[in-house]
Amino acid sequence: MNGKETIKLAALGAAILIGMVADSHAQGRPPMRAHTATEAQELSLVPATVQYSGAVSAVSETAANVRITGNGVPDHAVGAFPNRGNPHQVQSQSYRFSVTANPIYTGTATPLQRGMYAAVALNGVPFDPGAAEFWQGDPSLGWQYEALGGAVALGLDVNHAHVQPNGSYHYHGVPSGLLADLGWQPGAASPLIGYAANGFPIYALTAELDGAVKQIKSSYQLKSGRRPGGPGPTGAYDGAFVQDYEYRAGSGHLDACNGMVVQTAEYPDGTYAYFLTESFPVVPRCLMGKADRSFLRS
Repeated sequence: MNGKETIKLAALGAAILIGMVADSHAQGRPPMRAHTATEAQELSLVPATVQYSGAVSAVSETAANVRITGNGVPDHAVGAFPNRGNPHQVQSQSYRFSVTANPIYTGTATPLQRGMYAAVALNGVPFDPGAAEFWQGDPSLGWQYEALGGAVALGLDVNHAHVQPNGSYHYHGVPSGLLADLGWQPGAASPLIGYAANGFPIYALTAELDGAVKQIKSSYQLKSGRRPGGPGPTGAYDGAFVQDYEYRAGSGHLDACNGMVVQTAEYPDGTYAYFLTESFPVVPRCLMGKADRSFLRS
């Protein structure tokens, strides 16, 4: 990759971050809170002590489509909701996600459309990486709080999940309970976790590369130096905000959408796939392909 390509990809990554806007937390809720926090904090995750009954999910495949239906209630233990950081209670949903079984890789990173889930897990619970929390409560200033940055308490449980005002439980990060259910192990390649909104599979944390199982690393890094201040926040780029990060091609295994071509048990001939990673963006924030409208929130 030459210098011009690297600069182009870095600019693309920056555009993706700047273009990300509020998720469905903004739907049906009071005006945004005017936060002034500027420092990332260690997450205080709510223990998974609650087991819901009545979890329903199903995956059906045809030559043309993969459909995941369910009520959005996970079959693994979750945190107690409501809690101090999240006032909502888990409620059953009616999800019918559909993706093409033959997704097309475009090579062009497209930010997630506002009001769209990034992906759905095999248990029918959606991935929704962004948070509708902004510096001074003003999205126009361009500083969105990172959901996993800890600057704003969101009441996340150990599955890095919480609940939207309509009662939908959703993942912001790596869902530890789901990974345990699927048999994920650190020394083995990841099992299939779910599907992105454009149909490509999602795996988590590990994959077999060059004959060895490796931990898959994101290519986003914290910017160096300090935020510009002015109408925006001051302080060092420490991960409190989405805009504290930039994409640096080649610094990890993955592209700007947290994807790469990989061989897996489900795709022995190889496929483009997205990965959940330990570090930002954790859950893909853009897609290399066209999303299905079934991932738009109703």
